[in-house]
Amino acid sequence: MASTAAGKQRIPKVAKVKNKAPAEVQITAEQLLREAKERELELLPPPPKQKITDEEELNDYKLKKRKGFEDNIRKNRTVISNWIKYAQWEESLKEILRARSIYERALDVDHRNITLWLKYAEMEMKSRQVNHARNIWDRAITILPRVNQFWYKYTYMEEMLGNVAGCRQAFERWMEWEPDEQAWHSYINFELRYKEVDKARTIYERFVLVHPEVKNWIKYGRFEEKHGYIAHSRKVYERAVEFFGEDYVDENLFVAFAKFEETQKEFERVRVIYKYALDRIPKHQAQELFKFYTMFEKKFGDRRGIEDVIVNKRRFQYEEEVKANPHNYDAWFDYLRLVENDADPDTVREVYERAIANIPPIQEKRHWKRYIYLWINYALYEELEVKDAEKTRQVYQASLDLIPHKKFTFAKIWLLYAQFEIRQKNLQGSRRVMGTAIGKCPKNKLLKGYIELELQLREFDRCRKLYEKYLEFSPENCTTWIKFSELETILGDVERARAIFELAIGQPRLDMPEVLWKSYIDFEIEQEEFENTRNLYKRLLQRTQHVKVWISYAKYELSIDGPDRLQKCRQIFEEANKGMRNCEEKEERLMLLESWRDFEREFGSESSMERVRKLMPDKVKKRRKLTAEDGSDAGWEEYYDYIFPEDAANQPNLKLLAMAKMWKRQQMVEDEDDNKSPEESPEVAENDKSPQESPEVAEETQTTSDEPAAPPEAERDAEMDRDDEGSSESDSDDDEGKKESKSGGEDKE
Repeated sequence: MASTAAGKQRIPKVAKVKNKAPAEVQITAEQLLREAKERELELLPPPPKQKITDEEELNDYKLKKRKGFEDNIRKNRTVISNWIKYAQWEESLKEILRARSIYERALDVDHRNITLWLKYAEMEMKSRQVNHARNIWDRAITILPRVNQFWYKYTYMEEMLGNVAGCRQAFERWMEWEPDEQAWHSYINFELRYKEVDKARTIYERFVLVHPEVKNWIKYGRFEEKHGYIAHSRKVYERAVEFFGEDYVDENLFVAFAKFEETQKEFERVRVIYKYALDRIPKHQAQELFKFYTMFEKKFGDRRGIEDVIVNKRRFQYEEEVKANPHNYDAWFDYLRLVENDADPDTVREVYERAIANIPPIQEKRHWKRYIYLWINYALYEELEVKDAEKTRQVYQASLDLIPHKKFTFAKIWLLYAQFEIRQKNLQGSRRVMGTAIGKCPKNKLLKGYIELELQLREFDRCRKLYEKYLEFSPENCTTWIKFSELETILGDVERARAIFELAIGQPRLDMPEVLWKSYIDFEIEQEEFENTRNLYKRLLQRTQHVKVWISYAKYELSIDGPDRLQKCRQIFEEANKGMRNCEEKEERLMLLESWRDFEREFGSESSMERVRKLMPDKVKKRRKLTAEDGSDAGWEEYYDYIFPEDAANQPNLKLLAMAKMWKRQQMVEDEDDNKSPEESPEVAENDKSPQESPEVAEETQTTSDEPAAPPEAERDAEMDRDDEGSSESDSDDDEGKKESKSGGEDKE
């Protein structure tokens, strides 16, 4: 590049591109590279080989090369690669002195360059200049003692030369700097190669103090074991345990120690080591320890030992669960079940105390339901396992003091406490507990349990008083009235039982009145008071017209032996049918008629059966419009309805529908008669009727709306005048057939 007189570089002018539009043919970089490869543009021809024929040419060549190297060094002295290339060139010419001089000059420039020292020493070793090489390595490790590569190569050279003492001396100098673990292992392996076990042991002693880690102590112990020094190995492991103490204990050390003892068949020692470790290592850090302990017990332990391992492992798991969430009562239950089976009472009590200390934070019963079972299990454990009655009483009392009875209570714990006192033959204490419970928080379960308790003790007067209290507390509870009456019945006081039933049915509010009435009726039937039972049914029917009551009443009359029992039963069915004409639930009315039909089928005559059959309804399909919640149209819904003949007589729409059907059929018969020949009979004409009926006829066969279409006014009036006596009120198929036959007879006349 040209330069100005002042020495500044001249910047060439850049040609201005006038047309900056893209070329029509675009060339990619890939195409350029492919073309360059094809044309081999990047391949340069090798330089011509120069042959040196005499010494003068060789000296000229050397001078030229040396001048080039010196120029490069002069331009940039800090580029060590130039120095190394220069020295290696001189070395290739066997000019060792010149190469050594170049290396020394380079070291003056940068004496901390590792590559330079390595190349220099390798040159001396290649040229078998051992003392020079030793001198270089000595200088290198003195200047750069933390470069492990110098030490490795130095010791390797001395060992290859057979200078064991010199190599050991180099290692000793190296160990004074306390290098990393690999350097110590190299020194130990060096001593072991020459069978110097004692010296290797000494090195290990220094090594575990310089690098006091568990794995190094384990290696030391295995070293002693490998060379047969069992006592030394055991001593190493014991020293390691003492060295780390209880603050820095590690499970791997104990696992290695236990495996060592296992190989020596010292199984009791192994078991002691594992238990010692499990007692001192935090549970979350002892996973591997548990694993190896379990494997050991499975191989060499008895059943008890294996169970101990499993129990300890599960105990650790439960401890972690309850530590993570103290209000996880299910985890506490599992933990307590475990310790109850395999621990002393003091340990179990400690776990129970820890569990019941986790009181639910919110005073809502749903949060206390699981918690309260901790107290119950605690009390049962003290009573049944430990057999400590006083401690059990204290547990029950503490639990009852803890529960907020003004907001909610648990009848189960009151009843268990009372039953415990009875088992302790403390009847007054049991009654005192139940009296306190009813006074603080009366509830159905408490009262019921107290009554059962007194019943078992055969204290019937107390039971009566309790029932009276119970009914004052909850007069709408039908079960209590029934149980009270059953008690009086058992005791033989029938009048008192009847009075209780009368009081019960006279209550303004009852939760299950049908059960109460049924019990009262069954009571009168058991006492064979048939007239009272009949009066009860009549009183009940004054309150409700339910179909089951009518059916039950009829069955009751049928069950009483007497000459007029069938007549009375039939009379009840008739009264029920009259009473249920206005019932909106047509299924119940149908149920009544079906029950009546079954009765007549078994006990009645043909005429009575025919009478009931005429009362049976017709089942028709209808449609109704559905409306969505937002008021929009939701389509149509099909449903089945029952049309009773008695209702059809009172509803003109249904009568009109029957007449319209009859008129339509008559019109069709007349049209067929006109189109047929005189020889054909009307029956044949009717059978040959075309199956393609009009839409009106198809619609009439299946009622789909509440308002069917009717014939024209004039024809309808004429039809009504003509068929005044012939039209039937029923919509059944048999009645329709009768209407057809009657209409046909009038036409013939």
